[in-house]
Formats: sequence, C-alpha cells, structure tokens
Amino acid sequence: MSVQQPLPIPAQAGIGLRSHHYREILEEPPPVAWMEAHPENYFGEGGAPLRILERIRGSYPLSFHGVGLSLGSTDPIDSTHLRKLKALLDRFQPTFVSEHLSWSSVDGRFFNDLLPLPYTEESLDLVCAKIDEIQTELQRSMLIENVTRYLTWRDSTIPEGEFMAEVVRRTGCGILLDLNNVYVNAVNFHLDPVKFLDAIPPDAVQEIHLAGFDRIGRWLVDTHGQPVYPEVWSLYEWALHHFGPRPTLIEWDTNLPPLAVLVEQATHADAMLGARHATTV
Repeated sequence: MSVQQPLPIPAQAGIGLRSHHYREILEEPPPVAWMEAHPENYFGEGGAPLRILERIRGSYPLSFHGVGLSLGSTDPIDSTHLRKLKALLDRFQPTFVSEHLSWSSVDGRFFNDLLPLPYTEESLDLVCAKIDEIQTELQRSMLIENVTRYLTWRDSTIPEGEFMAEVVRRTGCGILLDLNNVYVNAVNFHLDPVKFLDAIPPDAVQEIHLAGFDRIGRWLVDTHGQPVYPEVWSLYEWALHHFGPRPTLIEWDTNLPPLAVLVEQATHADAMLGARHATTV
C-alpha cells in the first residue's frame, strides 16, 4: 500500500534501522523521532523486510540513505538500481533520500567500499551530471554525504568543502553532513574541521550524522561500531551553533549494541538540540 505524502522529519534525533532490532522496535517502538534505512536492503519485490518497513513507516518518518549509486564513478548510472530506488521512494515517500559523495565501481565491478574522489574540475563535472540525472529520474532532490578517506589524491585542486558547495550550487541538491567523517579526516590528515564546515552552505545542510570510530595504529577508522566520541559531540555542538538545529541520526552498523544504547545516544543528541532550540527562540 502506497504512502501518499512524506512525513516531515523534525530537528530531532533518529536512529538507523537495522534488522538486528526489528523485533524489539515492532514490539515496543522506541522514543525516537525518526528512522533511517538503507534502501538497497528493501529492493526485493516482497517478503518480510518490506512488510516490516511498512509497519515502521506507519509510526515514524523515514530517511533513505543509499550506498550503491557510485556517484563518482565513470561508469554510467545503473538503470536497474535507479528504477528499484524510484519504486521504493514512490511506495514509502521518505522525507530525504541521500547518497555518498564517493565511487565504488569500475567497468561494472563493485568494491565493498566507498572510495574518495579526487577533488578536481573533471570530477565536479562528472558528479554534477550524475546528480542531475538521478534527480530528474527520481523527480526529487537528493542529499550528498561527505565520506571518510584514508588517502589523498595528488590531482586534487579544490578543497573538499568548496567542492561540495559547488555541487550544491550547480545541482540544487542538499547535504547530509557526517560530523564523525569530518572529525576522522581532520585527525588523520591534520586538517582543521572548522575550515571544512565554514565552506558548507548552511541552508544546504538538511541532515546530520553522528557515529563512532575505532583507532587502528595511528589511524582513526570510521567503523560505526562505537558510541559517539566526546570530540565528535563537541564538533556537533559547534555545528548546531553554526548551522542551527537539524535532524540528527545516530549511525551504528557494526558491533551492534542493544537498542537501548542507540536510544540513549539519540536522547543525548536531543538534549543538545533542545538546548540549541531554546537559545534561538
């Protein structure tokens, strides 16, 4: 059964929907404002995942966060993938649909990773053309997410924040701002996270992600397998003052904890959002 209109997502905290927590969510819906799902997990034409998503959609606004469009690849957009995504959007009408500003494929062969782009004029032209194509097909705007990286490209000539700002200007898309990714990149490459954030158009930021990382040797690795670190909470506080309150997701994908831990993290984000709301009234 189709949902006719997207439900608005308030500037409050949500959690990522994972199958590990399906039963608990259905039996006792947690006190969070919204949920985010990976649409690729629901590309099947029937079965339990779609039935469960329909039940959850009856109680919560949804955001869809994609992992498979490979925006930065020179491969053409996968028309089958895009068709399935469009059908899912038409059926569930999520408030947001987002994708990573990365690439994952060469000659139709996919890597199990979200690889960083060289930030060049050539990449900018390619990414903008793909986003235009996707938005035209989906008949709606999308959000792009900044990703972590563990290398830099010698050919890059445009700072990452400015690159994203120009993508927004050319395509009219929005930004899903992942603050854990900002922090991880800043530590790994000795960058100033505020300089990156200052380049982002505030009105373009429509959703924020918070997550945890692991330390492996000298590297921080974006594992989504730990609670949000204090340093990321501090960056989040700065971002709320700079951008204003935004819908905020607690993202946790590995080493999944009990649902109550996700709710606790979301409650902490809500307290910070509430404090920021109070100062802007």
